[in-house]
Amino acid sequence: MTTALRVVVADDQALVRAGFRMILTADGIEVVAEATNGAEAVDAVRRHRPDVVLMDIRMPEMDGLAATRQILSGTGAAPRVIMLTTFDLDHYVYAALTAGASGFLLKDVTPEHLVNAVRLVRDGDAMLAPAITRRLVERFAQRDADVPVVHRDLSVLTPRELEVLGLLAHGLSNSELAGRLHLSEATVKTHVARILAKLGLRDRVQAVVVAYRTGLVNP
Repeated sequence: MTTALRVVVADDQALVRAGFRMILTADGIEVVAEATNGAEAVDAVRRHRPDVVLMDIRMPEMDGLAATRQILSGTGAAPRVIMLTTFDLDHYVYAALTAGASGFLLKDVTPEHLVNAVRLVRDGDAMLAPAITRRLVERFAQRDADVPVVHRDLSVLTPRELEVLGLLAHGLSNSELAGRLHLSEATVKTHVARILAKLGLRDRVQAVVVAYRTGLVNP
């Protein structure tokens, strides 16, 4: 039997937390804790060990970016973090992605999209919303000196893996990649896993950032 998916919701707006809890609970996802700021979120993660954290990027006392860095820098298995934002172009969201967050969502996300995103990242994928993520990365990847990113050596990748990475950077899903490359989804997943392993990356979001920062894909 599949273990119940456990989530922490961190947002300083009570209505947002209540709405997300209602949506997730209705779909069988357990909300194990709520937090009103980043410090509470870090504490909730330590106490409850959730699979996924929905993290508002702007909160009092400690913002979501600082909280994400603390959560993902700890030892042991870390949860996946999905950043929440009101705006579809937010400097801090890009910084969160480079810190290891597995993607981000707008707060007006549809219930179906919210549930799918949480399940997606729990299963080891990353939440890439192409229309938003791509614009963010294109905007900041080449000129944001304040966000350090280790440049990976892409020479370790095969020509096919380079091709897959380039398509990932444009936000294609596994099914879209399979269709474009005339491969099975299982084969695509294998290629993606090898890319992440060879480059020492956490997930697809970091792969997108590296693709832009190394110049494999240009804005």
